[in-house]
Amino acid sequence: MSTSSAPRPGSAAQLGPAHPPVLRRTPSGPARALALFTAVRLAGVAAVVAANHFTGRPLVRDLAHAWDARWYQHIAAHGYGHLIEITRQGAVQTDWAFFPLYPGLVRALTTVLLLTPGQAAFLIAATAAVVAAWGIHRIGDHLYGGAVATALVVLWAVLPQSVELTIGYTESLFSALAAWSLYCVLKGRWLWAGSLAALAGLSRPSGFAVAAAVVVAGGYEAVRRRGRVPVGLWAGCLLAPLGWLGYVLWVGQRTGDLLGGYFEVQRAWSSRFDFGAGSLRFLKGLLLHGGAFVYTVDLAVVAAGVLLFCLLCLDRAPLVLVVFAGVLVLVVVGGSGDFSSKPRFLLPAFPLLIPPARALVRSRSAGPARAVLVVGALTAVSLLFGAYLMTVARSPL
Repeated sequence: MSTSSAPRPGSAAQLGPAHPPVLRRTPSGPARALALFTAVRLAGVAAVVAANHFTGRPLVRDLAHAWDARWYQHIAAHGYGHLIEITRQGAVQTDWAFFPLYPGLVRALTTVLLLTPGQAAFLIAATAAVVAAWGIHRIGDHLYGGAVATALVVLWAVLPQSVELTIGYTESLFSALAAWSLYCVLKGRWLWAGSLAALAGLSRPSGFAVAAAVVVAGGYEAVRRRGRVPVGLWAGCLLAPLGWLGYVLWVGQRTGDLLGGYFEVQRAWSSRFDFGAGSLRFLKGLLLHGGAFVYTVDLAVVAAGVLLFCLLCLDRAPLVLVVFAGVLVLVVVGGSGDFSSKPRFLLPAFPLLIPPARALVRSRSAGPARAVLVVGALTAVSLLFGAYLMTVARSPL
């Protein structure tokens, strides 16, 4: 076993410059990290339930039926084309905006286990969150060792918006598929990487970020080896975008506009790439007129995401992780839509947490009390803000 904390050079896993050997590897299994992750997220669920109790709301309704969750469950129960809403501005919002993998899993689980759609949605989201944490740990351990891997998982668990990992949304499912696809790239398992990327593309609109990461990493590897690569690499790269592209074309066929139909559907939800114009309007309005506390936190999370992406690049992380995180940051900053949803869109971008995870481990070596204090404070903020977001702010996620 290598004793360096840097990515192992000279292998298919290393798709960028090697790290200097700053930290010692301390290999460990994922059990401790997953136990910490589960404990934090169960505490988050308990905080939401308690907040609902004190505000007189149904105790667990928000966990399965908040905002977009009802659209997913309606699709699971009735299929596509049966739910339409008209906004105050006259836009026609349809269920075609929602990708099919998550509602398909909800439907399958309700059939097999005779659960309600809400129960199935929550169970899938909570289980996928643990699977995602496992994949994130594997990536961290492969590149930097067990200590950094555990710190990476814990930091992901205590993000301000991490409450959204355990509600009836797609972020945890997408994160799980993305993490394991990226891990397969790092290990040179291209067919698995492409297959998981295709499934990620069926889970949510930003699923193309995984496909982009796989294809760019595969192209880099092919150039590095002067084209002498296994057939599995080419097959994985071809598979990676098929899930996302297939659903977009299916919606286009249903709407009568094969290439543009899905994007017209998204525009009815005020979702399009406007090169940051919407984000700048939001920032201007917030600075000039102020806004709710939750919007200030949203802005801070997005700004932190941009800063962390710069640090990730300076940290010389593997190319596949940089591309994946970069695409998600670009979509968040350059896309229109409700700004309150942007922190949620950044939630799967776990590579952004690599620099602070490494810094946390370094600080722990200087004195464990400091690291414990930082993690404890972040945990308290995450639990309190998650409960506030779900039960008090009632801001669309």
